[in-house]
Amino acid sequence: MISPMISSTSSTVEMVTQEKLQRNEDNVEDKNSGQLGCFGWLLVIVSLIFVIATFPLTGFMCVKIVKEYERAVIFRLGRIADRKPKGPGLFFVLPCTDNFVKVDLRTVSFDIPPQEILTKDSVTVSVDGVVYFRINCPISSVANVSNAHSSTRLLAQTTLRNVLGTKNLSELLSDREGISLSMQEALDDATDPWGIKVERVEIKDVKLPQQLQRAMAAEAEASREARAKIIAAEGEMKASRALKEASLVIAEAPSALQLRYLQTLNTIAAEKNSTIIFPLPIDMMQSFMQRK
Repeated sequence: MISPMISSTSSTVEMVTQEKLQRNEDNVEDKNSGQLGCFGWLLVIVSLIFVIATFPLTGFMCVKIVKEYERAVIFRLGRIADRKPKGPGLFFVLPCTDNFVKVDLRTVSFDIPPQEILTKDSVTVSVDGVVYFRINCPISSVANVSNAHSSTRLLAQTTLRNVLGTKNLSELLSDREGISLSMQEALDDATDPWGIKVERVEIKDVKLPQQLQRAMAAEAEASREARAKIIAAEGEMKASRALKEASLVIAEAPSALQLRYLQTLNTIAAEKNSTIIFPLPIDMMQSFMQRK
């Protein structure tokens, strides 16, 4: 019992130590990112002298403009000059040592192509969707990934396959909101190091095979017919009970049967005036039958 506890404790300590080392390395990289070295500062000073000497001409090269929905990540001699992106509005760059990358912060939407997915209950379906995301950290989107938009699209396709592969067909058809939420959380966690915030994921369409559609339609039709027969049987049962009670009431008062005949005759006369049926009681015919 003691040895497993000791091994688990040691593994936990190693994981914590690795995390601390990684954080220290990241902090060192952040601190050294703005250091250019002696030769770098010499080039920056030479560039400043060149800008000052040719000010009217280089002024147009130094002044840059980014729009309200854009940010600029400046690289000075290959290093990120500032931990905070520039913009919106005017900002200045050195023509010989600085270059910058514009990053669009607006929400971007793209369609996930239809994916052939095998569900948990071994049913092949074709599912497509749409993803809405935006760049939350311009520096991470430029420095940590080569193409943030393309990487997010490819990751959305694989995430769709992974999430839907753990669902049954009934869950896929009935719980779209839960599937969209789980996909959004998975994508958001995976794209967080890239500086991307996934705002919304929606499942657009689920296409079933033709044979499966016919089978489901036949099953639904059979269930509806069964319910219709049950409802009709319940109606017949209630009607028979009502007729039984009516017969008991008429048996107590025989004259009620003659009144019922007259009501039926009135109804027929109102609907079809050309046809009149007048029922005769059998008691009137018994005297003639006895004489014969």
